[in-house]
Amino acid sequence: MSVPLSSPLHAATFSRRSLLAAALAGTALVAAGCTDSSGDAADAVTPAQVDQLAAAVAVQEQLVSAYDRALTADPALAGTVTVLADQARAQLERIRAAAPGGAASTAAGTSAAPDPAGVRAWLRTRVSTAAAAHAAAAPEFTGGRAALLGSIAAGLRGQEAQLA
Repeated sequence: MSVPLSSPLHAATFSRRSLLAAALAGTALVAAGCTDSSGDAADAVTPAQVDQLAAAVAVQEQLVSAYDRALTADPALAGTVTVLADQARAQLERIRAAAPGGAASTAAGTSAAPDPAGVRAWLRTRVSTAAAAHAAAAPEFTGGRAALLGSIAAGLRGQEAQLA
């Protein structure tokens, strides 16, 4: 047995139009509350961070240059090192893209060409140094830039292991 309602529902209380209008208004308020018209504050960098990103670009440029010098010094490494060099170049492009203004290219450090007999160890040292520099810089950032520097540092540690 069903119990009758004490009062009938009034159709005028919530018409389809008023329900639709309320839903649209609610959606608009939620969307307005989720956007920030002043830009992404998490993506902003301080002047010191701009300098750190420029330094990270320079470190990666030096690493790319080290790969080129190693391949010149010992062409027999091409089978192993070419893929790693391509990864270092791709990482450089990502760091440049993350730097405000794209971080202008700087002249890569010039050092003597490695001895062909010790070129693998020489290159491994350069990779280790770059990984340490990126890992040290990562905590100074938040969001995507921190993740980028941390992942590049981890990738370089993997390259270091491959060069062992």
